[in-house]
Formats: sequence, C-alpha cells, structure tokens
Amino acid sequence: MKKYTKQTSPFIVPTTDGKLIEEHFGLASDGNSNLSVAHMIAPPGWSEPFQTPEFDEVTYIISGQKQFLIDNEIIVLNAGESIKIHKNTRVQYSNPFEMPCEYIAICTPAFSIDKANREA
Repeated sequence: MKKYTKQTSPFIVPTTDGKLIEEHFGLASDGNSNLSVAHMIAPPGWSEPFQTPEFDEVTYIISGQKQFLIDNEIIVLNAGESIKIHKNTRVQYSNPFEMPCEYIAICTPAFSIDKANREA
C-alpha cells in the first residue's frame, strides 16, 4: 500500500455564480471529513452570503485580491497573504475587485455545505 495519495483529478464543485472550486482533498473528493483543500478562482464582482462555519478556514491568495467582512471590519488580502478564520465566526467572502482572485482554502474539519451555515 502506498504511503501517499496523489490527486490528479480534483472534484469540481458545481456552482451557479461563476466561481471555480476544485476540491483536491475533502468530503466530496476522497471522503475525508478531517481536512479539505480546494483551489478556487472567484470572478470579479463575486460574493457569497454571510455564513458562520463550524470549521476553521485558512485562505492563501495566489493572485488578485479577496475581501472578508468580519464583525463589521473589512479585511483585504493580496497575493502572497493568508488569513485563518476561526470556526463559529460570522464572515462574508467577496471579490469586489476588477481582477479574478485565485486562492487555496484549507478547512478543518473538512468543508461541508451543511456546516457552512449560510444565511438566506
């Protein structure tokens, strides 16, 4: 048995907002409930509703910018920067900028839409 898992075909999460989500490891791709790793590209003008996830999420920006609204504070990350948002924190993610934002998101435990607790 190999002591590693190489991912060559991540699970492409279907979206309706133009965002690309490629889950390399996690519930949808390999059934891992402890950790998820996803490569994402958020188009210009993209945003999600507020959510209060039941998981920690680390975001690392590869290119572009991404905006986070946490407790009425706007945080903008640029390429090469990262942030860890602790579970049970109310947050809104967006890309109000003119360029796409490419980033990696790592969630512990793994991302689950049921545990994202998105607001209507």
